[in-house]
Amino acid sequence: MSGSLTYDLTLAGLSVGGAAALTGIGLVVTHRATGVLNFAHGAIAMVCAYLLRQFTVVWGWPLALGAAVTLLLVAPAIGVALERFVFRPLSVLGGDPAQTLVASLGVFVLLVGGAALVWGTGARADAPTLVPGDPWGQLAVAVALAAGVGGVTRWTRFGTELRAVLDDRSLAVLGGIDADRVAAAGWAFGSFTAGLTGVLLAPYVRLDPYGMPLLVMEVMAVAVAARMRSLPVAVVVALGLGVAQSQLTRLHPAGWAEPLLQAVGANLFVVALLVAALVLPGIGDRDALPRTATARVATPPGAWIVAVVLFLLPLGLAGSDLHTSVQVPALGVVLLSLVVVTGRGGQISLGQAAYAGLGALFTALLAAGRFPGLPRLPELAALAVAVVLVAPLGVLTGWPAISRHGLALALATFAVGVGVSRFVFAQPYATSGLSLDRPAGFDGDRAYYVLELGLLAAALLATGALRRGRTGRALAAMRDHASGASAAGVRVPALKLTAFVAGAALAALGGGMLGMGVRAFDATAYDPVRGLLWFAAVVVLGADSALGALAAAALLVGLDAGARGGVAAALIGVLAVFVGRFPGGPYEALRTATSRLRPRRGATPTPLGARVRRRLRAVETGPVAGRPDGTEPEPAAAPPGVGDRPGPDGPTRTARGQGAAPSGRDTTARRPSAPHTAAVPMPGSLFARRIRVAYDGFTALDGVDLEVRPGWVTAVVGPNGAGKSTLFHCLAGTLRPSHGRVLFGERDITRLAAHARTRLGIARTFQQLAVFPSLTVAENVQVGAEQGRIADPAAAKRALRLFGLDGPVRALPAGGLPTGTLRRVELARALAGSPHVLLLDEPAAGLDTAEVAALARVLRALAADGTALLVVEHDLDLVADLADVVHVMTAGRVVTSGPAGHVLERGRG
Repeated sequence: MSGSLTYDLTLAGLSVGGAAALTGIGLVVTHRATGVLNFAHGAIAMVCAYLLRQFTVVWGWPLALGAAVTLLLVAPAIGVALERFVFRPLSVLGGDPAQTLVASLGVFVLLVGGAALVWGTGARADAPTLVPGDPWGQLAVAVALAAGVGGVTRWTRFGTELRAVLDDRSLAVLGGIDADRVAAAGWAFGSFTAGLTGVLLAPYVRLDPYGMPLLVMEVMAVAVAARMRSLPVAVVVALGLGVAQSQLTRLHPAGWAEPLLQAVGANLFVVALLVAALVLPGIGDRDALPRTATARVATPPGAWIVAVVLFLLPLGLAGSDLHTSVQVPALGVVLLSLVVVTGRGGQISLGQAAYAGLGALFTALLAAGRFPGLPRLPELAALAVAVVLVAPLGVLTGWPAISRHGLALALATFAVGVGVSRFVFAQPYATSGLSLDRPAGFDGDRAYYVLELGLLAAALLATGALRRGRTGRALAAMRDHASGASAAGVRVPALKLTAFVAGAALAALGGGMLGMGVRAFDATAYDPVRGLLWFAAVVVLGADSALGALAAAALLVGLDAGARGGVAAALIGVLAVFVGRFPGGPYEALRTATSRLRPRRGATPTPLGARVRRRLRAVETGPVAGRPDGTEPEPAAAPPGVGDRPGPDGPTRTARGQGAAPSGRDTTARRPSAPHTAAVPMPGSLFARRIRVAYDGFTALDGVDLEVRPGWVTAVVGPNGAGKSTLFHCLAGTLRPSHGRVLFGERDITRLAAHARTRLGIARTFQQLAVFPSLTVAENVQVGAEQGRIADPAAAKRALRLFGLDGPVRALPAGGLPTGTLRRVELARALAGSPHVLLLDEPAAGLDTAEVAALARVLRALAADGTALLVVEHDLDLVADLADVVHVMTAGRVVTSGPAGHVLERGRG
């Protein structure tokens, strides 16, 4: 009997695993062909299942004809249309994975909303059966598809082109490959497998616009476990999970473990998704959101006045209109949590619905006296305690954000949301019979709406506080360029956790308000699909705009208040699909279009005006030494530490290099005859001791020793691949060596993070510009002054003045400024933190001759004043003019060291 049960359960598991394998195959193929993780896969499956039912059950077509049209015509056509009209324009614009993620979520929301509009939101139990319940049929289909795709990929010309496009699309195009055709074929096949999954699952699961897409997305763990590459691994994992989930139903332990084991047995794919998203290496390493989508967009004049008036209007309503309006402020608070996490912090979060649901659930349990260990509380007190309890749970999504970006972070936050929904909201022990009253004195809709407005105002003030001041600038810096923020001294990991914890608190507050508004805890109001809709709505209406969140709340509630649901989802989906065309939101797109349509008058300046304009442009983009009056900066304008660093006999002031020519200056007093290696580390010196770094058997650094001494300019040169950048990253703290130590003075800082080194006094610049485009020039520099070794607000002004950035350019956003200006901004930010050591990674890149000469003058002055400088540079003329000691690297080793003139002349000879 036991053997028969095992066999039957194995067959049932193979049936589930076969359908999951189909999903994994489709996701892997689409990702391999296009680089897109298709979050809309489940929605396409649902639409195809509905279409087959429409053809056969409603219109009476033969099953074979309906299946052929659905799977061989409609499903591939959906994929081709998505590639052509949604994802190809994004690839032309640069293929930002963040924008493709938002677009795929938009397609998901659009298809779900459209299906709800066309077929309603009720579940259907009459879907036609394409393949009998015998699991061998579905298993054979999955194995045949995997084998066919594997054969095509390995042994055909198309497979070779597919691999080439995946490795480097631009290079493949230069090689004559039609990347668009390859991508279209990948999308067509992925949509075909999605449709096949939908029509096979429909007879055995709940067919509705929300349930089936979520079910298919849960088995995304199969593709993630296969690293979005290996079809055999996807098939094996799917079948293994299916069989294991089926076999778990045999276990019935007594006591508290029974409901937990039953929940795991029914949701093993969700557990696998959590493990795959949180434990396995991430997919993609780029930032979660496009910077333009989170940049600060100016609020239209008078917009807040209009918003206040509109939110006060419901006080004059009555009946069902007022009852519906009660949901708007509560949902607005929930969406403000996404403004904090996504708009302010630049982190993606697809699981905010889970925190809103936990806020409602905890409020209901506390008010009913059913929360373990706590007494029954009044409703307002219950809401406050629920917010306090839920806020620390924001670490569930904040902790993965410390080490994950892009698609990996999206999967992790989505997995957490699904896990909370399945293991908390769906359990009867926590949710059965829960009702939730409103606070005493606020029982009526009008009185409760007034209370909501007060709570919404408090949430707006808290959100606004995270945009201003030191914390606001640090959040913006982290959002714009996380590595640059860390180099400026921002504690990026702690700040990410802060953003997620604050977001969880706001979501819990809004969720509790929603629960009080409807007087009950409704788990379906906080399902993961709802979280995807909320995220898409906030992003398309302005991720960094509190006003956009309020507009999204009103839109979502108002449009779905009618008889048919899905209108809001369809509209948000349409906007999200085209997010790549207007990443700043609809208002920014409308403003841009209006400015382009506005008639332009060709005003010609007078000769005097032309001279003034040229002078202003010279101030904004000219060399460091340029001043409005053509004079050099005064010595007193030096940044902190320049010219007034204490010497052995007290404060000294030097002006070395300020009057010297760029070349031919007398440096015999400073240049050593041989590289200096002190037996005892000097204070303020940075040392590399026997540094070794290896990647997958390749040795990038092999026992490198280096010293960066105060008052010296140390240069590292060598060919590409010599290990210069690897050594630089080891010193800066962005890479930890496998062997050896990094010392700052006598302190071992090998394990210190980049921001901790900055706060010790080790600043750096980047080869690729690391400025914060949504902040002004002055704010960029102010971040360095606030987060560096010494928090000195006046240091920002001094650094701006030293680099000629204290004119009108200081108030301009950094995004869009010339490269030379941005180089100066980055240097000013680094110096504003009063560093002991300055690490410069190709500082002359993108600068013209005058700017390079001005840069050299400033660096010489800093070195003369006692700052230790390390320069990694390809410009040998700059190195010869600037450096005291040059180290030449080849194949991960320092092969030559010595005075600049001696080393470089020997190298040229």
